[in-house]
Amino acid sequence: MRRREFITLLGGTTVVWPLVARAQQAGSVRRIGVLTLEGPAPRLLEETLKQRGWTLGQNLKIEYRIYDGDTDLAHRYARELISLKPDVLYAVTNTSMAALQLQGSTLPTVFSMVSDPVGRRYVDSFPRPGRNVTGFTPFAPSLGGKWVSLLKEVAPDIQHVGLIYNPEPGNNAAAFRQSIDEAAIIAGVVSVEAPRGDSSSIESLIYSLKEKPNSGLIFLPDAFTWVQRRHLTALIGQCGLPAIYPLRGFVDAGGLISYGIDMNKIYVGAAVYIDRILRGANPAELPVQAPTEFELIVNQKTAKHLGLRLSTTLLARADEVIE
Repeated sequence: MRRREFITLLGGTTVVWPLVARAQQAGSVRRIGVLTLEGPAPRLLEETLKQRGWTLGQNLKIEYRIYDGDTDLAHRYARELISLKPDVLYAVTNTSMAALQLQGSTLPTVFSMVSDPVGRRYVDSFPRPGRNVTGFTPFAPSLGGKWVSLLKEVAPDIQHVGLIYNPEPGNNAAAFRQSIDEAAIIAGVVSVEAPRGDSSSIESLIYSLKEKPNSGLIFLPDAFTWVQRRHLTALIGQCGLPAIYPLRGFVDAGGLISYGIDMNKIYVGAAVYIDRILRGANPAELPVQAPTEFELIVNQKTAKHLGLRLSTTLLARADEVIE
């Protein structure tokens, strides 16, 4: 596996954005509105900003809205945060960003854990976002093909694949589907199925694949499935299905294998961008950052439970093997 460092642009020329510059007066308290899930993002935001000279209750106030995978709640909270008119909005996850965008916000916004920001029309391009939005995208669409090949490597007999994500508005499945379908054809996969309707259809899809021999699952990056990861990995274990996940948190919860980024690096990078915007940088001029380092995590205990014998080659490539 080729490993390179995740690149964040911490330097560069600062361009003053008039809206921010006007708010930057001596003794003023800057405000951030955060739409997020439970997790490390709030802690890393506060720690990073503290290191860069911001103190909560003195020169900084942060308004949190935690929606925990509930799409309707995310939209309600998006309206609330926009009405507060903070200096910067911070969208953690695809659902958060979709909710803010739907409300037509023109406030400076930084996103993290958002896939395909160009395709979703949040930004014009990675080098020149061109609008009021910039941030960090953790998953290139081509990763879909990598997940297929890894799933086939751990379970070579797989013929049917289920894609697991919340099909409600704001999902990012389309960004990965082409590379998944292309890789599936090459790998000899007969069918690729996806949930339909709402989040309740996720379990229905899992149970349906349990009844099909030689089936496996690919989890796409999704706020709902992340919140439900312990329940879902337990259910998948009971159904005896091999699955690959986009984040190591699923493997820590009992999942088989993950291939993706270190979320903490994404969150720290987003916090640095927020700091720069608070100091006058223009989000339209801050390039969207993509990952260049991925980690492969394998749960050997789960593999044994599923009756899978993982190759020594795969285990040697893994960044970590959970015994």
